[in-house]
Amino acid sequence: SPLQDSSDDIEDVSLFDADDDASRRSKKSKIRHPVASFFHLFFRVSAIVVYLLCELLTSSFIACMVTIILLLSCDFWAVKNVTGRLMVGLRWWNQVDDDGRSHWVFEARKVSAQGGKTSSEAESRIFWLGLITCPMIWVIFAFSALFSFKVKWLAVVVMGVVLQGANLYGYIRCKVGSRKTLTSMATNYLGKQFLRQ
Repeated sequence: SPLQDSSDDIEDVSLFDADDDASRRSKKSKIRHPVASFFHLFFRVSAIVVYLLCELLTSSFIACMVTIILLLSCDFWAVKNVTGRLMVGLRWWNQVDDDGRSHWVFEARKVSAQGGKTSSEAESRIFWLGLITCPMIWVIFAFSALFSFKVKWLAVVVMGVVLQGANLYGYIRCKVGSRKTLTSMATNYLGKQFLRQ
């Protein structure tokens, strides 16, 4: 009957897309979200390339600065709101209570009932490689601008460090857990290294 067919088409949609679908697919090397993977790296790499080539392409510092900051802002938004959720199942945000107090929330996708991972290894590698490498490059640019006395570029580079560093910090907190967990993990690791020696 038509009513029964329409009720069969209705399904619950979870916060994270395709949880059930992901458990059926091979997760080892398949990139399930190619558009998200592309944009995860596109804005980051584009900002770095524009920074490196802008003096060769144009003499307008303002045009270069605005382009780089727009690319960094697009990267911050895309990584925080889209690619982190799709590629590795992590997200973070700021929540304001009814009392007006601000709380940072760090969340990781729950493991499916079958116990399998819901993100592919290839996507996870792309995500973490881009997330860790690019802020390190901006830190190198910061020292380079500082020691070469390019003060006008220092503001742009600091924006790169802050925006990409904030995403890195947020996703490390999501992956590892709260600050207490991070501190206890570091203490346990150092304790094991000390006992090993």
